[in-house]
Amino acid sequence: MHKTILPWEHPKLQEEDPHSLELIQTIMKSPTYIMPEEDIDFLNSYEARGVRLELDYLKPELKMKEHGIEHTIVVFGSARIVEKETAMKRLSNIQEMLQKKPNDRDLLHELYTAERMVGKSIYYDDARKFGQLVGQSGENAQDCRVTIMTGGGPGIMEAANRGAYDVGAKSIGLNIKLPHEQYPNPYITPDLCFLFHYFAIRKLHFLNRAKALVVYPGGFGTFDELFETLTLIQTRKTQDIPVILVGKSYWERAINFEFLKDEGVIAPQDVNIFKFADNAEEAWEYINIWHKKQGNPLYN
Repeated sequence: MHKTILPWEHPKLQEEDPHSLELIQTIMKSPTYIMPEEDIDFLNSYEARGVRLELDYLKPELKMKEHGIEHTIVVFGSARIVEKETAMKRLSNIQEMLQKKPNDRDLLHELYTAERMVGKSIYYDDARKFGQLVGQSGENAQDCRVTIMTGGGPGIMEAANRGAYDVGAKSIGLNIKLPHEQYPNPYITPDLCFLFHYFAIRKLHFLNRAKALVVYPGGFGTFDELFETLTLIQTRKTQDIPVILVGKSYWERAINFEFLKDEGVIAPQDVNIFKFADNAEEAWEYINIWHKKQGNPLYN
Protein backbone atom coordinates (compact mmCIF):
# COMPACT_ATOMS: atom_id res chain seq x y z
CA MET A 1 0.00 0.00 0.00
CA HIS A 2 1.41 3.37 -1.00
CA LYS A 3 2.09 5.66 1.99
CA THR A 4 0.87 9.17 1.52
CA ILE A 5 3.45 11.79 2.49
CA LEU A 6 1.75 14.46 4.51
CA PRO A 7 2.53 18.12 3.76
CA TRP A 8 4.45 18.71 7.02
CA GLU A 9 6.68 15.65 6.55
CA HIS A 10 8.92 17.42 4.03
CA PRO A 11 10.23 20.95 3.70
CA LYS A 12 8.69 23.36 1.28
CA LEU A 13 9.82 22.44 -2.20
CA GLN A 14 12.62 24.53 -3.63
CA GLU A 15 10.85 24.55 -6.97
CA GLU A 16 8.14 26.54 -5.23
CA ASP A 17 10.64 28.88 -3.55
CA PRO A 18 14.42 28.60 -4.25
CA HIS A 19 15.23 30.07 -0.81
CA SER A 20 12.92 27.83 1.20
CA LEU A 21 15.53 25.24 2.28
CA GLU A 22 17.96 27.90 3.46
CA LEU A 23 15.22 29.64 5.42
CA ILE A 24 14.09 26.39 7.04
CA GLN A 25 17.67 25.49 8.05
CA THR A 26 18.03 28.89 9.70
CA ILE A 27 14.82 28.34 11.65
CA MET A 28 15.83 24.86 12.78
CA LYS A 29 19.20 26.15 14.05
CA SER A 30 17.51 28.72 16.27
CA PRO A 31 17.65 28.01 20.06
CA THR A 32 13.88 28.40 20.17
CA TYR A 33 13.52 25.27 18.03
CA ILE A 34 15.30 23.06 20.60
CA MET A 35 13.06 20.97 22.85
CA PRO A 36 13.06 22.61 26.32
CA GLU A 37 14.51 19.51 28.06
CA GLU A 38 17.39 19.53 25.54
CA ASP A 39 18.06 23.28 25.70
CA ILE A 40 20.90 23.59 28.20
CA ASP A 41 21.02 27.39 28.01
CA PHE A 42 17.31 27.56 28.80
CA LEU A 43 17.59 25.08 31.67
CA ASN A 44 20.48 27.09 33.12
CA SER A 45 18.65 30.40 32.85
CA TYR A 46 17.54 32.40 35.88
CA GLU A 47 13.90 31.99 34.90
CA ALA A 48 14.17 28.18 34.87
CA ARG A 49 15.50 27.99 38.43
CA GLY A 50 12.18 26.63 39.70
CA VAL A 51 12.45 23.73 37.26
CA ARG A 52 16.03 23.03 38.33
CA LEU A 53 14.98 23.05 42.00
CA GLU A 54 12.27 20.51 41.23
CA LEU A 55 14.67 18.27 39.31
CA ASP A 56 17.22 18.51 42.14
CA TYR A 57 14.54 17.17 44.48
CA LEU A 58 12.80 14.67 42.21
CA LYS A 59 15.69 12.54 40.96
CA PRO A 60 16.93 11.41 44.42
CA GLU A 61 13.36 11.07 45.68
CA LEU A 62 12.39 8.62 42.94
CA LYS A 63 15.59 6.61 43.33
CA MET A 64 15.20 6.26 47.09
CA LYS A 65 11.62 5.08 46.64
CA GLU A 66 12.85 2.55 44.10
CA HIS A 67 15.27 1.15 46.69
CA GLY A 68 12.55 0.91 49.34
CA ILE A 69 14.14 3.43 51.68
CA GLU A 70 11.59 4.42 54.30
CA HIS A 71 13.70 5.97 57.05
CA THR A 72 17.20 7.37 57.34
CA ILE A 73 19.63 7.88 60.18
CA VAL A 74 21.61 10.97 59.24
CA VAL A 75 25.24 11.31 60.31
CA PHE A 76 27.12 14.61 60.23
CA GLY A 77 30.68 15.43 61.24
CA SER A 78 33.94 16.90 60.09
CA ALA A 79 35.32 16.01 56.66
CA ARG A 80 38.80 16.60 58.14
CA ILE A 81 38.72 13.85 60.78
CA VAL A 82 40.53 10.81 59.38
CA GLU A 83 41.34 7.31 60.56
CA LYS A 84 44.23 6.96 63.00
CA GLU A 85 46.77 5.53 60.55
CA THR A 86 46.30 8.45 58.18
CA ALA A 87 46.39 10.97 61.03
CA MET A 88 49.63 9.45 62.32
CA LYS A 89 51.26 9.69 58.89
CA ARG A 90 50.35 13.35 58.62
CA LEU A 91 51.77 13.99 62.07
CA SER A 92 54.98 12.16 61.19
CA ASN A 93 55.42 14.20 57.99
CA ILE A 94 55.08 17.47 59.87
CA GLN A 95 57.53 16.32 62.54
CA GLU A 96 60.07 15.55 59.80
CA MET A 97 59.62 19.00 58.27
CA LEU A 98 60.05 20.61 61.70
CA GLN A 99 63.42 18.94 62.13
CA LYS A 100 64.61 21.06 59.20
CA LYS A 101 62.72 24.21 60.27
CA PRO A 102 62.27 23.93 64.05
CA ASN A 103 61.18 27.57 64.48
CA ASP A 104 58.70 27.74 61.61
CA ARG A 105 55.52 29.11 63.19
CA ASP A 106 53.22 27.76 60.48
CA LEU A 107 54.67 24.27 60.90
CA LEU A 108 54.35 24.52 64.68
CA HIS A 109 50.68 25.37 64.26
CA GLU A 110 50.25 22.45 61.84
CA LEU A 111 51.94 20.19 64.40
CA TYR A 112 49.44 21.24 67.06
CA THR A 113 46.52 20.62 64.70
CA ALA A 114 47.91 17.26 63.55
CA GLU A 115 48.30 16.11 67.15
CA ARG A 116 44.68 17.05 67.84
CA MET A 117 43.55 15.18 64.74
CA VAL A 118 45.27 12.01 65.95
CA GLY A 119 43.19 12.28 69.11
CA LYS A 120 40.00 12.92 67.17
CA SER A 121 40.59 9.86 64.97
CA ILE A 122 38.66 7.90 67.62
CA TYR A 123 35.53 9.55 66.21
CA TYR A 124 36.25 8.11 62.76
CA ASP A 125 36.36 4.64 64.28
CA ASP A 126 33.22 5.33 66.27
CA ALA A 127 31.26 6.67 63.28
CA ARG A 128 32.29 3.56 61.36
CA LYS A 129 30.99 1.44 64.21
CA PHE A 130 27.74 3.40 64.17
CA GLY A 131 27.35 2.71 60.44
CA GLN A 132 27.80 -1.00 61.15
CA LEU A 133 25.15 -0.96 63.88
CA VAL A 134 22.59 0.70 61.63
CA GLY A 135 23.56 -1.52 58.69
CA GLN A 136 23.07 -4.69 60.74
CA SER A 137 19.73 -3.60 62.17
CA GLY A 138 17.52 -4.81 59.32
CA GLU A 139 16.48 -8.33 58.43
CA ASN A 140 19.24 -8.60 55.81
CA ALA A 141 21.61 -6.52 53.72
CA GLN A 142 18.84 -5.64 51.26
CA ASP A 143 16.54 -4.32 53.98
CA CYS A 144 16.62 -0.57 53.34
CA ARG A 145 13.83 0.47 55.65
CA VAL A 146 16.38 2.21 57.88
CA THR A 147 19.45 3.41 56.03
CA ILE A 148 22.53 5.48 56.87
CA MET A 149 22.62 8.85 55.11
CA THR A 150 25.59 11.25 55.06
CA GLY A 151 26.80 14.26 53.13
CA GLY A 152 28.80 11.92 50.93
CA GLY A 153 32.23 13.38 51.60
CA PRO A 154 35.35 12.21 53.47
CA GLY A 155 36.04 12.12 57.20
CA ILE A 156 33.15 11.28 59.50
CA MET A 157 30.80 10.95 56.53
CA GLU A 158 33.10 8.38 54.94
CA ALA A 159 33.35 6.49 58.23
CA ALA A 160 29.56 6.11 58.57
CA ASN A 161 29.13 4.99 54.95
CA ARG A 162 32.10 2.66 55.38
CA GLY A 163 30.53 1.02 58.43
CA ALA A 164 27.43 0.17 56.42
CA TYR A 165 29.64 -1.06 53.59
CA ASP A 166 31.56 -3.30 56.06
CA VAL A 167 28.41 -5.27 56.83
CA GLY A 168 27.09 -5.36 53.26
CA ALA A 169 24.34 -2.80 53.86
CA LYS A 170 23.37 -0.01 51.52
CA SER A 171 23.95 3.63 52.46
CA ILE A 172 23.21 7.02 50.98
CA GLY A 173 25.49 9.96 50.19
CA LEU A 174 24.20 13.43 49.34
CA ASN A 175 27.08 15.18 47.65
CA ILE A 176 27.02 18.83 46.59
CA LYS A 177 28.46 20.54 43.52
CA LEU A 178 31.08 23.07 44.61
CA PRO A 179 33.41 25.43 42.72
CA HIS A 180 36.33 23.10 43.43
CA GLU A 181 36.37 19.40 42.61
CA GLN A 182 34.36 17.33 45.07
CA TYR A 183 34.71 13.55 45.18
CA PRO A 184 32.29 11.24 46.96
CA ASN A 185 33.75 8.77 49.42
CA PRO A 186 34.09 5.27 47.94
CA TYR A 187 31.80 3.44 50.38
CA ILE A 188 28.43 4.88 49.32
CA THR A 189 26.09 2.56 47.43
CA PRO A 190 26.59 3.71 43.81
CA ASP A 191 22.87 3.90 43.00
CA LEU A 192 22.32 5.97 46.16
CA CYS A 193 25.05 8.58 45.67
CA PHE A 194 23.49 11.84 44.54
CA LEU A 195 24.98 15.12 43.36
CA PHE A 196 23.00 18.25 44.26
CA HIS A 197 23.26 21.76 42.92
CA TYR A 198 21.21 23.45 45.65
CA PHE A 199 22.09 23.26 49.33
CA ALA A 200 18.42 23.90 50.17
CA ILE A 201 17.17 20.79 48.37
CA ARG A 202 19.99 18.72 49.82
CA LYS A 203 19.00 19.88 53.31
CA LEU A 204 15.39 18.96 52.57
CA HIS A 205 16.44 15.39 51.72
CA PHE A 206 18.53 15.17 54.89
CA LEU A 207 15.38 15.61 56.98
CA ASN A 208 12.72 14.21 54.67
CA ARG A 209 13.03 10.62 55.96
CA ALA A 210 15.22 11.24 59.02
CA LYS A 211 14.44 9.26 62.15
CA ALA A 212 17.52 10.56 63.97
CA LEU A 213 20.42 12.96 63.56
CA VAL A 214 23.79 11.84 64.91
CA VAL A 215 26.41 14.59 64.99
CA TYR A 216 30.12 14.03 65.51
CA PRO A 217 32.67 16.82 66.08
CA GLY A 218 32.90 19.15 63.12
CA GLY A 219 33.15 22.72 61.88
CA PHE A 220 31.03 25.18 59.92
CA GLY A 221 29.20 22.63 57.79
CA THR A 222 28.42 20.41 60.76
CA PHE A 223 27.25 23.38 62.84
CA ASP A 224 25.08 24.57 59.96
CA GLU A 225 23.22 21.28 59.69
CA LEU A 226 22.97 20.84 63.46
CA PHE A 227 21.56 24.28 64.21
CA GLU A 228 19.17 24.20 61.30
CA THR A 229 17.72 20.94 62.61
CA LEU A 230 17.54 22.24 66.18
CA THR A 231 15.75 25.36 64.95
CA LEU A 232 13.23 23.36 62.92
CA ILE A 233 12.46 21.17 65.94
CA GLN A 234 12.36 24.17 68.30
CA THR A 235 9.89 26.02 66.05
CA ARG A 236 7.95 22.79 65.36
CA LYS A 237 8.42 23.10 61.63
CA THR A 238 9.44 19.45 61.58
CA GLN A 239 8.59 16.42 63.67
CA ASP A 240 10.64 15.66 66.76
CA ILE A 241 13.53 13.29 66.18
CA PRO A 242 16.43 12.27 68.42
CA VAL A 243 19.43 14.57 67.96
CA ILE A 244 22.57 13.05 69.45
CA LEU A 245 25.86 14.89 69.85
CA VAL A 246 28.64 12.30 70.07
CA GLY A 247 31.67 13.43 72.07
CA LYS A 248 30.36 15.39 75.03
CA SER A 249 33.75 16.90 75.90
CA TYR A 250 34.07 18.38 72.41
CA TRP A 251 30.55 19.77 72.22
CA GLU A 252 30.58 21.32 75.68
CA ARG A 253 33.71 23.25 74.75
CA ALA A 254 32.53 24.11 71.23
CA ILE A 255 29.07 25.37 72.26
CA ASN A 256 28.12 26.59 75.71
CA PHE A 257 24.44 25.65 75.71
CA GLU A 258 24.08 26.37 79.40
CA PHE A 259 25.32 29.91 78.80
CA LEU A 260 22.70 30.40 76.08
CA LYS A 261 20.02 29.13 78.47
CA ASP A 262 21.21 31.32 81.35
CA GLU A 263 21.28 34.37 79.07
CA GLY A 264 17.66 33.71 78.13
CA VAL A 265 18.30 33.50 74.39
CA ILE A 266 17.00 29.93 74.37
CA ALA A 267 14.29 28.47 76.60
CA PRO A 268 15.26 26.05 79.39
CA GLN A 269 13.45 23.20 77.61
CA ASP A 270 15.44 23.82 74.41
CA VAL A 271 18.43 21.99 75.88
CA ASN A 272 16.26 18.86 75.91
CA ILE A 273 15.99 18.84 72.11
CA PHE A 274 19.35 17.07 71.93
CA LYS A 275 21.32 14.52 73.95
CA PHE A 276 25.02 13.87 74.45
CA ALA A 277 26.47 10.41 73.87
CA ASP A 278 29.97 9.05 74.32
CA ASN A 279 29.96 6.40 71.61
CA ALA A 280 28.10 4.68 68.78
CA GLU A 281 26.49 2.01 70.95
CA GLU A 282 25.05 4.60 73.33
CA ALA A 283 23.74 6.71 70.45
CA TRP A 284 22.08 3.77 68.66
CA GLU A 285 20.53 2.48 71.88
CA TYR A 286 19.09 5.91 72.65
CA ILE A 287 17.59 6.21 69.14
CA ASN A 288 15.81 2.87 69.46
CA ILE A 289 14.54 3.56 72.98
CA TRP A 290 13.32 7.03 71.95
CA HIS A 291 11.22 5.64 69.10
CA LYS A 292 9.83 2.80 71.22
CA LYS A 293 8.71 5.33 73.83
CA GLN A 294 6.92 7.21 71.06
CA GLY A 295 5.08 4.01 70.20
CA ASN A 296 6.69 3.98 66.79
CA PRO A 297 9.70 1.63 66.78
CA LEU A 298 12.07 1.82 63.81
CA TYR A 299 11.18 -1.73 62.84
CA ASN A 300 7.59 -2.85 63.23
